[in-house]
Amino acid sequence: MEQSLNNKKKGGYVKTEKYDAEKIQQIGGHYREIISLLGEDPTREGLEKTPLRVAKAMQFMLQGYNMDPEAILNSAKFHEDYHQMVIVKDIEIYSLCEHHLVPFFGKAHVAYIPNHYITGLSKIARVVEAYSRRLQVQERLTTQIKECIQNTLNPLGVAVVIEARHLCMQMRGVQKQNSVTTTSDFVGAFCKEATRKEFLHLISSKLS
Repeated sequence: MEQSLNNKKKGGYVKTEKYDAEKIQQIGGHYREIISLLGEDPTREGLEKTPLRVAKAMQFMLQGYNMDPEAILNSAKFHEDYHQMVIVKDIEIYSLCEHHLVPFFGKAHVAYIPNHYITGLSKIARVVEAYSRRLQVQERLTTQIKECIQNTLNPLGVAVVIEARHLCMQMRGVQKQNSVTTTSDFVGAFCKEATRKEFLHLISSKLS
């Protein structure tokens, strides 16, 4: 059951959190056991509340499972006779790698060419958020964003490029600090070289 927690701070600030209280307790119990198995004392002062903090953090970071990306686009779908490229670039992404449960983060660049229908620009960013706030791999995330826009708006084409840094490569394993992973997916008009080049040029350039 979802509950809200209001904590009044000094100066009148009110902190509001929404979460599933029952799941928080269950997840927190597992983290308490993990901390113990790793050799720490989960009852000491610094760690006493850590399991519940982590449980709440995980619910927040994985809130995408409670979002419907296609419904997000349909909530602001408008008829418009505009048939040129629409680009929303530099959308921040924060996700969790499903292999090691550590973050990867970066930017997504999304474009589509309308076919009688457009959507609110913020909805594109919300679709990116809905899919990134799940256990993910970058390759799947790229394709899911593309397919959602294609299925919902039926545009003439969709293009998605994601650039991200993966802490599973930087903190562990090969430990390469400066590596960046780029993935892309194109459909429709963006499969044409000229259109794809225009998109790639626009996302790499800065407004003067």
